[in-house]
Amino acid sequence: MDVLVVGGTGFIGQYLCRELDERGHDVTALSRDPHDADLPTGVTRKTGDVTDYESIEEVFEGKDAVVFLPALTPLFEPDGGNEMHEVVHLEGTKHCVQAAEAHGVDRYLQMSALGAAPHAATHYLRAKGKAEDVVKESDLDWVIFRPSIVFGEGDEFGYFTKRLKQIFAPGVPLYPLPGGGEKATFQLIWVEDIVPMLADALEDDEHVGEVYEVGGPEVLTLREATELVFEAEGKSVSIVPLPMPLAKIGLPVLGALGFPMGSDQYEGLDFVNAPATNDVGAFGVDPSEMRTYGSYLGVE
Repeated sequence: MDVLVVGGTGFIGQYLCRELDERGHDVTALSRDPHDADLPTGVTRKTGDVTDYESIEEVFEGKDAVVFLPALTPLFEPDGGNEMHEVVHLEGTKHCVQAAEAHGVDRYLQMSALGAAPHAATHYLRAKGKAEDVVKESDLDWVIFRPSIVFGEGDEFGYFTKRLKQIFAPGVPLYPLPGGGEKATFQLIWVEDIVPMLADALEDDEHVGEVYEVGGPEVLTLREATELVFEAEGKSVSIVPLPMPLAKIGLPVLGALGFPMGSDQYEGLDFVNAPATNDVGAFGVDPSEMRTYGSYLGVE
């Protein structure tokens, strides 16, 4: 297949481009600045911005499949404000669906998120939910993935915990977490576990029209994940519970002081980020054989 990976130079995109290249597909990575990305020599690089239809439209010509990966992190408030979620996730999806239909693309894979819905609690999840509706209403043979947080080399979750440490615990073993880190739960999935599933979904017709909610082998609270990060660094930590009502006030205040968190991030700390039923079995994957976060960090 000739596959276009939109957002192909991002965290998941680079892994997926390598996977598809190793499977013998012709791969094109499209992003705003693809030149410095770590991609195989066989992967074609194209420059374009999903918010600008004219800059991407011609790249879809001759493609058999398209993967949509562009995403703003839900962990921090984006530059330009939360409205940017609609610009990138929704408008970007509309442009890519339009170009895919115009050029007769056979398969379209959309990366969404657990909890995505048009009336969800956060700008991020609302934009993702509206984008899903655009894909479902298209004439394309589509597949949608809703993963829990994806971890691996260069991920956003590790960056998030490091930023919190810089703000809350610079050099001291006390670490305030909203709700003690017990409210937010994650079923983190390793990037090298999810990427083969994405590739399979492009190759196998049985996945057309399906929405897959996927996660890793275990559910962790934010507290447990934080303790693993400190343990991996050979440090001890004492989690100090920050009452949720106080966090609701405090996170926007931190945002005003330059730390990019606000009301959306508060809502995200009160959210179960784990699939009700893990759909990895649709790809022949046994959850017990998937990589845990602790194993990745080297503490198991």
